[in-house]
Amino acid sequence: MPRNRVPLAVALALIAAPALSACGSSAASDAKVVTVYSADGLKGENGDGWYDQVFEDFQKQTGIKVKYVEGGSGEMVQRAVRERGNPQADVLVTLPPFIQQAAGKGLLQKYAPAGADQVAGADKAADSTWTSVVTNYFGFVYNKKELKQPPKTWDELLGARYRNKLQYSTPGVAGDGTAVLIKAMHDFGGKERALAYLKRLQTNNVGPSASTGKLAPKVDKGELLVANGDVQMNYAQTKTMPNLGIWFPAGTDGKPTTFALPYAAGLVTKAPHSANGKKLLDFMLARKQQQEVSAIGGGFTARQDVEATDANAVALTRLMDGVEVFEPDWNDIEKNLSAYVEDWKSATGS
Repeated sequence: MPRNRVPLAVALALIAAPALSACGSSAASDAKVVTVYSADGLKGENGDGWYDQVFEDFQKQTGIKVKYVEGGSGEMVQRAVRERGNPQADVLVTLPPFIQQAAGKGLLQKYAPAGADQVAGADKAADSTWTSVVTNYFGFVYNKKELKQPPKTWDELLGARYRNKLQYSTPGVAGDGTAVLIKAMHDFGGKERALAYLKRLQTNNVGPSASTGKLAPKVDKGELLVANGDVQMNYAQTKTMPNLGIWFPAGTDGKPTTFALPYAAGLVTKAPHSANGKKLLDFMLARKQQQEVSAIGGGFTARQDVEATDANAVALTRLMDGVEVFEPDWNDIEKNLSAYVEDWKSATGS
């Protein structure tokens, strides 16, 4: 699930497709564009990410230009909600549980991309409203220069050494921030214990952050010692951030844990360029692009019939060795997400 693009992808301004005039002057240009709303992590800061390669190859092959808008998973869903009456995006890519939330709000239409039959059942919607395009896992990062070893447990983060040196992105806004709450609920054996811990952690927490991608550079520079993230994004960032290390806090039994946090894509309901959106989804899930997920993106392929053997794939497999992967109850989380986030706000005073 890691990605090979550098962190901190800069959101490009969304250029809404002009309305067709009576003379149809914009029809030709409109037919050659597709707009993507996506969570950050797959586009490289220097144009060297998986998205960068995929979008470039897609335009060369089809002549269709990709217009890209980036933000936190929750932010992208809310933007699509606001535009429901006049959709601007064709493809929406977010992390769970926001992709389920988008489907539940009717923001996604049914479409199974070519190759979706090779994606595991847990990584796609049963009704074909979304399909994972890059597999990923939740994780944390630490500064390897300042910390010779990463913290092993959640409790270590309560120490004075991490006062104002720890930060995690905001649950309900960022996908990885929401993942902090999900993992804590699992590791501590329930919501109440997790919230009690996160309340104590506020003493060391710098404060809210809408974007997880902005935290890794702070860790690399030593402004922070620890932050949340995800394997794909952070692994990609290590190429230009030498002080960045990836780790997984242990649960109460002392075993490090994580869960799958894939980039899932769906076709927006009443998308202005629906046909182009379908073509892009097919392209992203094609064997060549999936083979490049690890080699270029630092992530894990979403297709079960693609076996990556590049250096990144080997390193990622080694990184995950010994880490217990649990499966959250996404139906429960999607249903109760708003309540969980409100409870988190109350507990932490955020």
